[in-house]
Amino acid sequence: MKSFLTRVLINALAIAATAWLLPGITIGGDKVLTVVLVAVVFGLVNATIKPIFSFVTCGLYVLTLGLFTLIANALMLWITQYVTAWVGLQFSIDTFWTALVGAIIISIVSFVLSTMFGGRRHRKAD
Repeated sequence: MKSFLTRVLINALAIAATAWLLPGITIGGDKVLTVVLVAVVFGLVNATIKPIFSFVTCGLYVLTLGLFTLIANALMLWITQYVTAWVGLQFSIDTFWTALVGAIIISIVSFVLSTMFGGRRHRKAD
């Protein structure tokens, strides 16, 4: 449970940083609550839809030597926008290109925060 909450918090901070950096991504309403809920939806989309999408498009991953991952991440962010709009959250992305840049920023910020706070720490055996 602790790792799930850590992951949601890291995603929330990454999404908030992305919305702050990119004028094409906006968050409305109660910003803190909206960002946390968007992070939960983003995590669910990545956990459910992305594996299926990756399996179906595995040839593109191989053909592009992994660069298709950028497109896949942008699509997951784009799908998150539609799901959050469907449930009434105020999270919007202007264009697919904004989603692509946003997905790159989210990946970088999430990676940095994960290495700082989310990584498992192992104790050396005495």
